[in-house]
Amino acid sequence: MTAILGVSPPVYHEVKKPPPAIDFRDVKLTFAGQTDGTLVLGGISFSVRPGEIMSVVGPSGCGKTTLLRLASGLVPPSSGQVWCNGRRVDALNTEVGFVTQDSNLFPWLTALGNVEFPLAVRGVPDKERRERAMHWLELVGLSGFENHYPAQLSGGMQKRVSIIRTLVYEPSVVLLDEPFGALDAQTRMHLHHELLSLWQHQKSTMLFITHDLVEAITLSDTVVVMTRGPGLVKEIYDVPLARPRNVFEIYLEPGFDKAYASLWKHFKHEVQEVLLPGGAL
Repeated sequence: MTAILGVSPPVYHEVKKPPPAIDFRDVKLTFAGQTDGTLVLGGISFSVRPGEIMSVVGPSGCGKTTLLRLASGLVPPSSGQVWCNGRRVDALNTEVGFVTQDSNLFPWLTALGNVEFPLAVRGVPDKERRERAMHWLELVGLSGFENHYPAQLSGGMQKRVSIIRTLVYEPSVVLLDEPFGALDAQTRMHLHHELLSLWQHQKSTMLFITHDLVEAITLSDTVVVMTRGPGLVKEIYDVPLARPRNVFEIYLEPGFDKAYASLWKHFKHEVQEVLLPGGAL
């Protein structure tokens, strides 16, 4: 382009996209020590965008929890690669936080002590550590319970403490392994609301494992459907529901019925083959 009247043409700078928060690249995993070389994951490839909530659904035994263990560096792949924020995961991944199925709180520490613990490990000064822990306890409605021990808290309260114990040190990626599976339906809805509120507050990337299609639709931007073991990606589905979402009346959200039907179409066959091989549901 030629300059006109001494005016230089505009210069366009390409905006570089950030790398995926988590990137699975043709990952295969065989159980160590198995004489028959049991294949757990048969070649998984998908990526999680920074700042999104992605859920993974699939039948039992398809390797959902194994994906989190790979992303955290607890288990190395047999082949393929796992990347986190542009760096290959080849050791314990300190950039992620892990919320397990069980609350796993230290019974000898109070709620406050549990939330403070990861900050203490990271050398955060006492005053800042206390302020940050109290702030997060307040965010999840646990002000006044900071001096209670886990045995003195309900299951839902324990789960809140478990989640904020991970979020308090602000990991860029949070891995959640069916954290609400053992809770009653009402408590789960309240915790869905609180988790989305915390996500809005912090904007971490979240990779969420669940068996529950409604939970996946309620929380997620994207849902990965896995096949029965050895696990493969069958479908990646973008959830069309707008945010913010009313988790207490999620069935009334525009597009919910269509989203559920689309997911169930892919999920049904995998469950059917596990429960009734060759049959129909």
